[in-house]
Amino acid sequence: MSSENIPVRDAATIIVIRDRHAAPSVLMGQRGKAAVFMPDKVVFPGGAVDPGDAAITLAGPLPDACARRLGPDGATFAAAGIRELWEETGQVAGCRADWAEAPGDWRGFAATGHRPDARGLRYVFRAITPPGRPRRFDARFFTLDAESLASDPDDFSAAGDELANLKWIPIEEARGLDLPYVTAIVLAEVAARLPSLDTPDRIPFFDGDAPEVRDAAR
Repeated sequence: MSSENIPVRDAATIIVIRDRHAAPSVLMGQRGKAAVFMPDKVVFPGGAVDPGDAAITLAGPLPDACARRLGPDGATFAAAGIRELWEETGQVAGCRADWAEAPGDWRGFAATGHRPDARGLRYVFRAITPPGRPRRFDARFFTLDAESLASDPDDFSAAGDELANLKWIPIEEARGLDLPYVTAIVLAEVAARLPSLDTPDRIPFFDGDAPEVRDAAR
């Protein structure tokens, strides 16, 4: 398949921020050298929306302002981001509840004694991967205060193997790392608004087909 015909898949990313009032840091990891998409790059946890994410019932909904901006697929994006955060870092954005009927790719999450909870998420950015990449995503970025995690923020023992070197990185240090272009843009936007994690008045949108940052319609 030529790069011009690469399908654009919906995706979700969660930027977890720690100590935002004093010395803010973000949770990031490094993609493997053999990864098809962005090898070796330092990234936030996130990935493509799976078909089953639309069927997940969130224990806590997105804040109203975020839900309005995201439209009818908002809960699906939130579920995808929470799932990816769990799979890649072992961190739990959830609330205490039994979930005996959890589908297969959520059973590890359910085994922690939680259901996914989107109340702490804030929708802050949208970006479409530019053409010419082996994979392309239409990603919605959320922030989450580390204090909202239901897990130990320093325990990555349940993480999968997609990201290496998981750690909390001071924001100023992170901006000097080998980041994907879009990640650097998002990080700068988030850093400029700290310590606030309120829902922004506008959602910046980086459209890779016409690279510029403008307001997102959704």
